[in-house]
Amino acid sequence: MHVQLEREVASFVGKEAAIVFGMGFATNSLTLPMLARGPGTLVISDALNHASIVAGVRGSGARVQVFRHNQPTHLERVLRAAVAEGQPRSRRPWKKILVVVEGIYSMEGEVCRLPEIAALTKRYKAYLYLDEAHSIGALGDGGRGVTEHLGVPPSDVDVMMGTFTKAFVSCGGYIAGDASLIAHLRASSPTLYATTMSPPAAQQALSALRLIRGAEGTGGRGREKLKQLRDNSNFFRDGLRALGCEGLGDRDSPVMPVMLYNPAKIPAFSRECLARHLAVVVVGFPATPLLLSRARVCISAAHSREDLAAALLVMADIIELLGLRYGGQAKGAPRLPPAAVEAPAARCEREAEEAEPKRGRKAGGRTPQRRR
Repeated sequence: MHVQLEREVASFVGKEAAIVFGMGFATNSLTLPMLARGPGTLVISDALNHASIVAGVRGSGARVQVFRHNQPTHLERVLRAAVAEGQPRSRRPWKKILVVVEGIYSMEGEVCRLPEIAALTKRYKAYLYLDEAHSIGALGDGGRGVTEHLGVPPSDVDVMMGTFTKAFVSCGGYIAGDASLIAHLRASSPTLYATTMSPPAAQQALSALRLIRGAEGTGGRGREKLKQLRDNSNFFRDGLRALGCEGLGDRDSPVMPVMLYNPAKIPAFSRECLARHLAVVVVGFPATPLLLSRARVCISAAHSREDLAAALLVMADIIELLGLRYGGQAKGAPRLPPAAVEAPAARCEREAEEAEPKRGRKAGGRTPQRRR
């Protein structure tokens, strides 16, 4: 099953071979030290790369330089200086230069400027490592990630990393690349001593992959889900913009942070949402800079338009209450389906009251009181 999953992942992303790992975070943190090992290697990393990338680069022992977030012009300056000046002190040429970026940045929702970055790595003869944890299965007409979304050939990316924890609803991750690269990782990666994906998790990832690919018997459901995900993401992003809050990220991206800024508003936003029966994820320091706190919204194809509209209604009240209109005055509420007009909290109360007689009464004939 694991061998079949690796073969189908490699075919899906357009690479010769792939290897799967039991944990998404460890896919980066254990692989990067194998690719950027020791002195003579330079890693050039985006300033807002994920913590798993940071951990892997730190563990590699390589020299590290950071370029400004998603700015190819600054990346070119760093690459030019690295090639021209060489290693510190000795001025010998670097043995290897590795550029590391993400497909969709997890805390920004922005899509990587991959065409420009890939062109630079080819020009300066550097290797390109692409983390597609949030973009694989979400971007592109066929769900193949940011390479398909932006029209970049997979051959322009040397190492393609992804996880099964988002679009594939499982656990673990993968590395895809040339057959020689994967053979090297199989022989030297610390995952030799780690637990691999469990068979149920591997089967779940394989089934989701076949659904996205439109394998025989799936009836085109994968394409429908990809379209629904894009429609849902753009609907919710337009709704947030109409409410006047400051949302980050690019069109079609299912990751959209809502800026809170003030750290005191992190618990306030979370508790106000929870009081209205809406669960949200809030993010603060050290995952983000101290004064760039945010709530991160991740949209799913399984969300109905009524679900999203109801969430926007709740957030409209809280945005007004907490003063979160950093993006300007509201431009009018988004168009909401009739089923979403009823406030979510009131709907939950009504459903609970309707279900009350079905649960029966406790001894003594008293109806148990619901906690509020």
